[in-house]
Amino acid sequence: MNIGKAASLSGLSVKTVRYYSDIGIIKPHKDSRSGFRDYTETEVAKLQFIGKARRFNFTINECRDLLALYENKNRSSKEVKSLTLEKISDIDEKLEELHSLKDQLNTLVKACKGDDRPNCPILDALSN
Repeated sequence: MNIGKAASLSGLSVKTVRYYSDIGIIKPHKDSRSGFRDYTETEVAKLQFIGKARRFNFTINECRDLLALYENKNRSSKEVKSLTLEKISDIDEKLEELHSLKDQLNTLVKACKGDDRPNCPILDALSN
């Protein structure tokens, strides 16, 4: 199938599918005469897999690792669990950072009178 259909079936954009092909995370057959890429159902399944993994914020390299584990029928689930626990830890760190940023912004909003005067503690804090 062509790239447009593969993109549509995988829920990704054509640009993203082309990128994944260019970096070798998927390897569609390339027609030597036309230069067009031909995507199989297997490639579409891999694209769907990668798309889901990316929504969980796995990096491209982590997606490569997960895809390799998925394709390796002799894998241990311990490896997959380990990668996933690392991702959960990363998400927890980001959540802490976001909560801290939210708290700081709430403090700044409370300090700002929000009136017609030019004095603004929010802008002052951002400029320091």
